[in-house]
Amino acid sequence: MARAILFVALAVAMSPIFIPVGIAKCFPAQHMINVMSAVMLGPWYAVVVAITAAVLRNLLGLGTVLAFPGGMIGALLAGLAYKATKNMYAAALGEVVGTGILGSLVSVWIVAPVFMGKTMPLITLMTAFSVSTLGGTLLGLAALHLLRKGGLWQP
Repeated sequence: MARAILFVALAVAMSPIFIPVGIAKCFPAQHMINVMSAVMLGPWYAVVVAITAAVLRNLLGLGTVLAFPGGMIGALLAGLAYKATKNMYAAALGEVVGTGILGSLVSVWIVAPVFMGKTMPLITLMTAFSVSTLGGTLLGLAALHLLRKGGLWQP
């Protein structure tokens, strides 16, 4: 529980670091947190961390509702991939596929038009989500390696 709260706090604290793409704000830090929470806490806690961070960012005016599908799907797939394989690289792939592909599809086809009243080209959002999630995922893997080397976490 304490780690989950810490991950939410880190995601929200790092919210000012984002990539603006049309109606979206892409947060590499959230993808880093998704990978770390998926590996360290499991799929369900990872989803709760992603939802809570998205709610707080939206309440504080730091995010958009597009944070929900990308964050939740990426965190879930990362957690399920790690749970099935015990391999953090599989978790990283789950985050990239979940956010970069599936999250962008849900965002363009459902969330943006229904909840924001806007449209956006799929290729634009998929590219932005993919670049953001690749960067954040690499940071998450690096952080996990550092935590393991420092003796602060063991798989």
